[in-house]
Amino acid sequence: MKKLIAALAATTAMTAPVMAQEIEEFRIGILGGENAQDRLSSHECLKNYTEEALGVETKLFAPADYAGVIQGLVGGTLDMAWLGASGYAATYLQDPEAVEPVLVKINLDGSYGYHSIGFARKDSGIESLEDMEGKVFGFGDPNSTSGYLIPSIEIPQSSDDITMESGDYFGEVKFTGGHEQTIVAVNNGDIDAGVTWADGQGNWEDGYNSGALRKAVDAGLVDMNDLVEIWKSNPIPEGPIVLRKSLPADVKETMVALVDGMYDKDKDCTYSISAGESLGFDPITHDAYLSIIEARKSKSQ
Repeated sequence: MKKLIAALAATTAMTAPVMAQEIEEFRIGILGGENAQDRLSSHECLKNYTEEALGVETKLFAPADYAGVIQGLVGGTLDMAWLGASGYAATYLQDPEAVEPVLVKINLDGSYGYHSIGFARKDSGIESLEDMEGKVFGFGDPNSTSGYLIPSIEIPQSSDDITMESGDYFGEVKFTGGHEQTIVAVNNGDIDAGVTWADGQGNWEDGYNSGALRKAVDAGLVDMNDLVEIWKSNPIPEGPIVLRKSLPADVKETMVALVDGMYDKDKDCTYSISAGESLGFDPITHDAYLSIIEARKSKSQ
């Protein structure tokens, strides 16, 4: 792969004008999880590198919810996005020919898994799911892997008493709109507990090495010492960076090489686009998400 990157880098000057004739612009969708301006700002470096590599104007889009990105990919109005595994499953189930997974974020230990993390305020007295009976549990987005799909399957499996029906075991099960919204709502005491995503590596007080908690800490939204972990999912395969299948082959090759080589080229940009510390991105294929696709199917039946 490194040889491919070097070869593509050497030919960028020659291929960019050709690509400019093949595509008029390049459009990158950014999933929800934090406010739109922060999402746009953290991807500005990727936008600039893309314009340099492809020789065409690049636009960033930050829809209000996950569905906006999914529909943009299915409808062909977006060319690239970093999806969660469930978001990729949803896109694939709507149109198997819409996108192809090409890259995945790699953790500092070389793995590409992460976790759904259940958390509450430390001063709430909530230490586990057993303490959540009759209380309000917040989830991010119906199309989020860690913010809904996986916890909606695994949390009820943790006890015969627990269901995801609002008003049954939990006093209320509600959607907050995204990871950042969930974190802020728990921190402010608006809901009793919530779920978000993190790689589960590093220190709790840092918000782990990467994920929504780390981004919230970096943004000064929370002090992790005020929060406590009450539940943690089994490892989830990190979602893929996807490209629109119908893009010209050389455009796809250039974008794969660009993002794959970002860790060596610009570690600050890598930190911004991978939600914290990582080793950058490595190639991934559709087969890595077969179990998530089946889980997504089971929820829609």
